[in-house]
Amino acid sequence: MRKKIVAGNWKMNNDLSETEELISQLKLQMVKDPEATVMVAPSFTSLYPAFQALKDTPIVVAAQNMNAAKSGAYTGEVSALMLKSIGINTVILGHSERRAQFKESNEMLAEKVKTAIDNEMDVIFCFGEELNERKAGKHFDVVETQLKESLFQLPKSAWKNIILAYEPVWAIGTGETASPEQAQEIHAHVRSLLEKNVGKEVAENTSILYGGSVKPNNASEIFAKDDVDGGLIGGASLNAVDFVKIVNAF
Repeated sequence: MRKKIVAGNWKMNNDLSETEELISQLKLQMVKDPEATVMVAPSFTSLYPAFQALKDTPIVVAAQNMNAAKSGAYTGEVSALMLKSIGINTVILGHSERRAQFKESNEMLAEKVKTAIDNEMDVIFCFGEELNERKAGKHFDVVETQLKESLFQLPKSAWKNIILAYEPVWAIGTGETASPEQAQEIHAHVRSLLEKNVGKEVAENTSILYGGSVKPNNASEIFAKDDVDGGLIGGASLNAVDFVKIVNAF
């Protein structure tokens, strides 16, 4: 049975004191046993304090990025072993902002995913099309290429550690949201790609999240779709009340 997951990507927001305040509010607002698995991804400087503050709660702390290398001359980068040493076992990879702003290719992401899997980490793998690709009717092809070049070389055994997150890039931080029908269309397409390229069992058991301006007022309708298993939440995850409303939208 697929997990329901709501993950908050805090991006480059919140210093340490703001992180501690947001976590405090989350702990007050969150029901004891939410139906969905809840994750938050603070900045690197707040990861360990967040882990310490949330280790006795059901909320999982994830990293926003990771280097593929074990160690070495990679100034400013963070390795899987560094993350695991502070209790972090989940990482977001392939976010559209990393692809666009830092030129992360499908091949580079394949290396990062392999490193994460080799270190027994869970991966939230992001993929999705730009607005021009959607308008040109290329969104199915773009999504397939991103998954094929970064993930489909993995053995079946690795997929228990993979969570997919579909991000229509044109709907991130713009206030625009793919309609529930558009989200379902892509999610169903991705599940069919998984069955074709990896196997039916993996297709049936891999959670696929939607990421793109999810808010408390649209989460229930989006999450109700058959192939949408939760959300990767950006701006709304910085407000504890809004984030908990989204968590409770199932």
